[in-house]
Amino acid sequence: MADTVTFRPDEDTSRALSILTEDGTPVSAAVRAALIDAARHKTAKSLREEAEALAGDPIDRAEAAQVLRDMEALRAR
Repeated sequence: MADTVTFRPDEDTSRALSILTEDGTPVSAAVRAALIDAARHKTAKSLREEAEALAGDPIDRAEAAQVLRDMEALRAR
């Protein structure tokens, strides 16, 4: 059974909700979809930031380069 969540939308949130429901989408469906989209966006942002940090890490870059060289050596055999 799902939890019930209530909130008091401010002016910006009310406008956004109006846009998301103007095609007849029920409010609950619009809110669920918006939460899922927000979670995906946050996860993607975190992954991007982690990848950028690793790409900027000279030790990690050197290790990745060594792995590629090792793999190329194995492929050549």
